[in-house]
Amino acid sequence: MAENPYMLLGGETGVRALANAFYDAMDEEQSAEKIRNMHGDNLSEIKEKLYEYLSGWMGGPPLYSQKHGTVCLTDPHAHYHIGPDERDQWLMCMDKALEKIDASDELKEMLHVPMRRLANAVQNQESSDIPDRDPSIIAVG
Repeated sequence: MAENPYMLLGGETGVRALANAFYDAMDEEQSAEKIRNMHGDNLSEIKEKLYEYLSGWMGGPPLYSQKHGTVCLTDPHAHYHIGPDERDQWLMCMDKALEKIDASDELKEMLHVPMRRLANAVQNQESSDIPDRDPSIIAVG
């Protein structure tokens, strides 16, 4: 029987290490500033959510859907401006996280295309440039 990514990572411990390493990379990499700024100061909750999501996505227990219901990534990301730069920053952080946890070449190859599909699915803008606001619009409140 072929091993799935969850098994290749060593189960819960490995997937949790990947989620933590991903957000550590986001914190450490100056080039990930755009996506880091989309998150609050404390990354504990989002690290846990990524771990829960990756657990099921990689073939382990479906923790995210058990706890939060549907597993739709586009809805929670819809209010963020995610263009090609942000998508690429996310992928760079994931690649760095896989390196940091010493993921096998087999696992990296197995995840290469699916991770890019995942990142492309969350991208919701054609450009990473945020349009200037119309100066005639005055914010109230």
